[in-house]
Amino acid sequence: MRREDTPSPVFRQLLSEIALLLTYELTRTLPLERVQIRTPLVQTEAPVLAGPPPVLISILRAGNGLLDGMLQLLPTASVGHVGLYRNEETLEPVEYYLKVPRDLGQRPTLVVDPMLATGQSAIAAITMLKGRGAVDLRFLCLLAAPEGIAAFTEAHPDVPVVTAAIDDHLNERGYIVPGLGDAGDRIYGTP
Repeated sequence: MRREDTPSPVFRQLLSEIALLLTYELTRTLPLERVQIRTPLVQTEAPVLAGPPPVLISILRAGNGLLDGMLQLLPTASVGHVGLYRNEETLEPVEYYLKVPRDLGQRPTLVVDPMLATGQSAIAAITMLKGRGAVDLRFLCLLAAPEGIAAFTEAHPDVPVVTAAIDDHLNERGYIVPGLGDAGDRIYGTP
């Protein structure tokens, strides 16, 4: 995925596969209940997620690249969107869209964005969701920078982060190094 010449379709496929694996890690502590089921042979008990299904919240637009893999594991999840973009001069997030289920306070809320760079977009998204009543929040990303993890955990110490890799540092433009470039551009083939 990090290769500069990886085509968008391959990048998307790999991102979906990694998202499925990361979702397993993100959901491993969700509460389970045992229910009676009938196998082809006998009646037995099986574990299922307790309570209502989780909500997946994508930080637009790059977060959408993780949804297919996540929905393979959580097909009954609802999906919401937080629209944020990074002001390239200030590196601060700018909100432009918010559409989420009304019952966030009753459901696990899994927030996704491929990159946790400065942490500002993730911090802003979590703050917005808490303002909408979310209490059981978790954050998933593909890559993270130490600076982003530090800022995020300082702002939201109650929200666990699951990532595939922690890279070395941020450059002067706020990009993760060695990173993989702009994930949204890589997903959608836009330079």
